[in-house]
Amino acid sequence: MSKTSPDDNKALVLTAFETLFNRRDYWAAEAFWPPDYVQHSAHIAPGRSGLFDLIRSAPETLRYEHGLILAEGDHVMVHGRFSGHGRPAPWIAVDILRIAHGRLAEHWDGLKDEATREQSRSGSPMFGPEFPA
Repeated sequence: MSKTSPDDNKALVLTAFETLFNRRDYWAAEAFWPPDYVQHSAHIAPGRSGLFDLIRSAPETLRYEHGLILAEGDHVMVHGRFSGHGRPAPWIAVDILRIAHGRLAEHWDGLKDEATREQSRSGSPMFGPEFPA
């Protein structure tokens, strides 16, 4: 288990995501994702290079915003939205990360297209308090 606190681990994940997804600073992002990073996502190629290559291939309009974030021990789970990726609907994601030695060691995710108000059978938004405009 990590020797950092859950709050430290949450801050690490949010800074890493901001650095890679929004700022696209690959050199700085290497400090967060080690070369032996393990990717469990079905739509991302293995390792740090698979993740970085995916982001490099995404439109410059790609943006990530986080919502709820939880941490226990060396794991962090964050609920977020990826928009501007060139697909018809933003993705709502739940990302689970294992932290080791102050870096993101492993990643799992669940992604779903964001539903509009008209598409939502529950009548509730999938992310945040309101449906996107």
